[in-house]
Amino acid sequence: MRGDTRSVVNLAGELAERHDVEIISVRRQREKPFFPVAPGVKLSWVVDAQPGVRHLLPRGQMRTEVALWRRLRGLKADVLISTRPGLSVQVARHAPRDVVRVAREWGRPPVPGPIRRFYPRLDAVAVATESSRQEWNRLLDGNVTVDVIPDALPAGPWPRSRMDNRIVAAGGRLVTVKAHDRLIRAFAAVAGKRPDWRLRLYGGGPEEKRLRALVGALDLHNHVYFMGTTSDLTGEFAKASIVATTSRTEVLGMTVIEAMASGVPVIAFDSPRGAGEFVADGRSGVLVAEGEGEIEAYASALLALIDDERRRRELAAGALEAAAVYGAGAVAGHWEKLIAATSRCA
Repeated sequence: MRGDTRSVVNLAGELAERHDVEIISVRRQREKPFFPVAPGVKLSWVVDAQPGVRHLLPRGQMRTEVALWRRLRGLKADVLISTRPGLSVQVARHAPRDVVRVAREWGRPPVPGPIRRFYPRLDAVAVATESSRQEWNRLLDGNVTVDVIPDALPAGPWPRSRMDNRIVAAGGRLVTVKAHDRLIRAFAAVAGKRPDWRLRLYGGGPEEKRLRALVGALDLHNHVYFMGTTSDLTGEFAKASIVATTSRTEVLGMTVIEAMASGVPVIAFDSPRGAGEFVADGRSGVLVAEGEGEIEAYASALLALIDDERRRRELAAGALEAAAVYGAGAVAGHWEKLIAATSRCA
């Protein structure tokens, strides 16, 4: 349920309407992709890591790297978009120079050494937010074009919430940085005052056991539900009336824009590089200040939104309007302009 994977699949499907598109996975670990892939998109992989598959080289990182180098050096393509810093470094080193090479970045710049050394060989870097653009510009010191291109939602029409279910939803991997424990603690205060509302958590991950224990300790068994993973998070959000995120950093923000596309207001912490990059406070959602008393403040904001249906519907309309810029067609247009510009400069 990774947001970056969802974004890649959505973009590939839209671009395949006008171009030949292939998604190359480094490691194939299952027979069928988790997310549905458009019929026009070709799927391939560098290493088939499914159980029972035999290989000439022994298992391990070296086998993967050798196979990746061979694949990159023999690549026949006009454009190559890499989606991890480690992969982008290998693309800069080994992909043919007549291929337009673009690094797609979501997080903060990692260890700078290899980035500064090899990224100048790339044609461009594409980031999802303005704050990321500033960080990457500082790191690369103007040696590579850094462009802001938002993530792509699935092709429309999107499912739309009727805003009549007493459900708060949250989605994403159950990992520490998502801070779902903050949401559960805040919802404990909500459940005590509005026991007819429910919290649904979509996703899976290493934090699930700890979060389930917290639900038990707070006696929220009848109020908080672990819904598992889903390939249609937008559709699940459309069943809710509020989408909540308590992430400490939401650089990618796919869950936020998927919620807005479903016509559901988002409530989030106003953390640095957080949901505030996607949500306009008072127009498409609610932002809560972090710091002392943050759990109580978040619970109060949730209760205020629960008790004010008119405000929820106004914010929902604003969220739907804000989601338009993330439509697959608009985002693909940004990519085509970037590729055309870098091709002229090559």
